Amino acid sequence: MLDDDQPMTPRSLAAVQSVAVILGLCAAPAAAQPAPSVVTLKAPDGLTLRATYYSPGKPGPGVVLLHQCNRDRTAWAEFATAAAMRGYHVIAMDYRGYGESEGNRYESPQEQGPVINEKWPGDVDAAFAWLVAQPDVDRNRIAAAGASCGVNQSVLLASRHPEVKTVMLLSGNVTAPAREYLRDSAWMPVLAAASHDDGTALDGMRWILGWSRNTSNKLVEYEKAGHGTDMFAVEKGMQPLMLDWLDAHLRNAPLKPVTSQAPAPATPVEAFWTTLTGPGGPAKARVLFDQARGSNSTTALFPEPEMNAYGYELLQEGRNDDAIVVFTMNVDAHPQSPNTYDSLADAYLAAGKRDDALRFAEKTLAMLEKDTATPADFKAQIKESAERKIAELKRW
Repeated sequence: MLDDDQPMTPRSLAAVQSVAVILGLCAAPAAAQPAPSVVTLKAPDGLTLRATYYSPGKPGPGVVLLHQCNRDRTAWAEFATAAAMRGYHVIAMDYRGYGESEGNRYESPQEQGPVINEKWPGDVDAAFAWLVAQPDVDRNRIAAAGASCGVNQSVLLASRHPEVKTVMLLSGNVTAPAREYLRDSAWMPVLAAASHDDGTALDGMRWILGWSRNTSNKLVEYEKAGHGTDMFAVEKGMQPLMLDWLDAHLRNAPLKPVTSQAPAPATPVEAFWTTLTGPGGPAKARVLFDQARGSNSTTALFPEPEMNAYGYELLQEGRNDDAIVVFTMNVDAHPQSPNTYDSLADAYLAAGKRDDALRFAEKTLAMLEKDTATPADFKAQIKESAERKIAELKRW
């Protein structure tokens, strides 16, 4: 240390200058990471899609990000930037009809359904193909992450491309083909997250993981974080957790998954649904359901919407008694949901059991009065359905 009152000699001046040069070199900024760039994609039918590419500026794995249906690709911007800083090449796309992509803007999920099923897979593949074509992307190490309606698309992307080694799923659901892929791909680890304040989303995510036999799967539960990528704003540890997951299960994982010779046993969820959809299924599945409840198991054998949909499939097939069994299980599993009682009333009405139908339609209205979880527009639909049945039944 130099004394301020001591004159500086040529030798000491040279020493100070040398130290200054060294400090200057240490403080020199690292090479700047490339700024995100807007990408134009072509869907299989020629529609123009927009995406954003985040590059780390060096070789590394890739990540495909798929947004929820009430957002666009910008919902992933903060996470994508952090992932690029961690060394991942990231592409976040706008679905057709969203953000800057071309396509019709639909007002209801019913209108959009055929587009989601028939067009989105090809659109997602266009983003995947663009990403793996970049020279610094390790095309054998790709991950997919989806929020809400992006959950199913992420799993389906993995089913079409074995380069996808892991998926991260936020607050969504999956179709039968995606469930079957999870069931048959025990090698692929799945990270899932949802919040208790997000309707049935947490039960749905728990059910999705119940189809996979991978022992590394992880479910992250939050209390009041909201839906999909909206959770990032509330739970600040969520993005680092997801990045650590990518490090462990993508970048640092074996390129070829390690599997045992013996196949993993069926999960309780798989066993339940295999039984439910088999011969004499509802009655046999009821036994499994009661056994699970008696053991205080935390496994979600079915989410409310999925069971409800299956019950109506049975009604359409004329299997009214089986539908009653299915809807009754749904009531027992979700006793606070007015919709479960309304659906059971429908089944009793179809079976010609008018007293039971009236009883559960009236129970629906009673449950609606104290329900605070169901969205207002859906509550109105349930109320209309129950009141219509009550009016019809009381005329008889």
